[in-house]
Amino acid sequence: MKTKSIVSLIGASTLVFAFTACDSKQEQAREERLEQKAENLEANADQLRKDGEKVADAKENHADAIRKGSENAADATENDADATRKAVEKRADEIEDEADKVREAK
Repeated sequence: MKTKSIVSLIGASTLVFAFTACDSKQEQAREERLEQKAENLEANADQLRKDGEKVADAKENHADAIRKGSENAADATENDADATRKAVEKRADEIEDEADKVREAK
């Protein structure tokens, strides 16, 4: 009789543990939403980098075009292009950090 009680207790404990170890459908859905949000943030950061690079390249091309007329204006335009790249990279990094925090919230 004692053996049946121990087996029943172990079996019940195993079932309770197995049930609590599995994520509920709501928890899985929440984690999936957080992952999707993080992926969207990273995609936004990537697009921001691409767009920022295009703007900086255009500024550099403009600097090359005006260099013949004014060396100072061309230098200022190139400096502006460098500042654009740095600002875009910083903002993209901030967005990716936010994506990491979203993932960690899971």
